[in-house]
Amino acid sequence: MKLRKNILIARAILLNAPLLFLVSHSLAQESSSNPSASASASSASPNGPLAALRDVLTAACSQSQNDFSRFLTARNKESFARMAPAARVAFMKRFVLLNEAGKPSVTANPSGRPVVRCDTPAGAAEIQIGGADARDNVAFLPVDLRDATDSSGASAIQVNMGLVRENGEWKILSLGVVLLDLPSLELEWDSVEADKNEQTAIESLKQIAEAVETYRHKFARLPESLSNLGPPLRGAATAEAAGFLESELSAGMKNGYSFRYVIVGASGLGAPAKFELAATPLTYGRTGHRSFFRDASGTLRGADRHGAVGAASDPKLPVE
Repeated sequence: MKLRKNILIARAILLNAPLLFLVSHSLAQESSSNPSASASASSASPNGPLAALRDVLTAACSQSQNDFSRFLTARNKESFARMAPAARVAFMKRFVLLNEAGKPSVTANPSGRPVVRCDTPAGAAEIQIGGADARDNVAFLPVDLRDATDSSGASAIQVNMGLVRENGEWKILSLGVVLLDLPSLELEWDSVEADKNEQTAIESLKQIAEAVETYRHKFARLPESLSNLGPPLRGAATAEAAGFLESELSAGMKNGYSFRYVIVGASGLGAPAKFELAATPLTYGRTGHRSFFRDASGTLRGADRHGAVGAASDPKLPVE
């Protein structure tokens, strides 16, 4: 089961995840509230760290980015908002060790502390939250995470999660013994996401080219635009909406790239029309670095053009 495998490798993920830094590195930087306030009295209150961590785990289970970001410190929240959507989801997955968005539910253990259950099509996780050790503006809570079907507890892992009170509200400070510090590694996340988007853009260009050729074979002409390749809004497929491409690609955008289709080469002397395709990062440096170009002969090219559209002069890419 994927869930059991995720839990078994969780210790390595929690201790070596590139999004995290040592707590001692900047504990003081994260707290901006009154240091004389007593946190112990509010640890079990509706606005205390126990309730905050419960809501963090619930949001991570459902992969609700808006709800999750409410419990990030100001610095981390800004970086989280700048991340690509897939990177934000990958970050939330670390809190529940589940690959898919789930349906959260909350119950209480005999001590009255929350137990968050996250049900997904691939399985379920159960997360029990212990009592808070709250001192001034910082609180640490023990968390026990296990496969919900594991009654023996053999797969369970235990980790402390840290929270800090910022402007009167509890925010996530650490996962295990390490401190969440998203700004320092934001570029690393962007680089990983950009690499994935570039590979997807190459695959998408191939899909578009195949759809254009299928359209030409069926209708004896090239489509006027990418929209002619998309699914019909209603009824059967026609030359206006042939149904050869998914809606995202037929609209010219997918996974951080925009796609351009141009007809070239037709002449009054009977020369057949050809076409060119281009894929360009929507946000250069964040959603991708390279621009890609499929010339009229079908050759795929790619280069870092700093966000500009690719050209026939760009280097050829190897055919996979």
